[in-house]
Amino acid sequence: MSIRLMEDVSDSTYVLDSLAITLTPALPRLGHQARWEMNGQLKEPVDLTRVTCDVIMKFGPAKMLDKQYRLPDLLENLGARLSGDPRPAAGPWQQTWNLQLPEAVPVAEHRILLRARTDNGQNFLALDIALNFSHRFHPPPTSGTAGSRMVHGSH
Repeated sequence: MSIRLMEDVSDSTYVLDSLAITLTPALPRLGHQARWEMNGQLKEPVDLTRVTCDVIMKFGPAKMLDKQYRLPDLLENLGARLSGDPRPAAGPWQQTWNLQLPEAVPVAEHRILLRARTDNGQNFLALDIALNFSHRFHPPPTSGTAGSRMVHGSH
């Protein structure tokens, strides 16, 4: 992929600092699971159950989604849930989520803008995420052909 997968666009005013994210596999596929690991430093205690996330998903210049979620609801929509203490104290912080990527997303390159705030309105995190779903992977045909085939373009 020619564009960076994830970019932390937060600054020193954000509650979550020194954010490191690992996504496995590095190039996730529609309809499959992806593991999202986040490590960072919380500058103050946070009630994660009350964090709100503004999610904008773009497909080219068009917005496919512009919606606000509570963090637990967003995770639930992706088959995951908060891990560890839902109300962590200031200090080192880690979350690991096993996300089930939806299959009903158009085959294309997507930009996801994620902006999260604490329950008292402080900036929590800001991510720009680029995902390339321009290829849809299919299981091998039932004729016994080994391997999998990749089909380019939309259906």
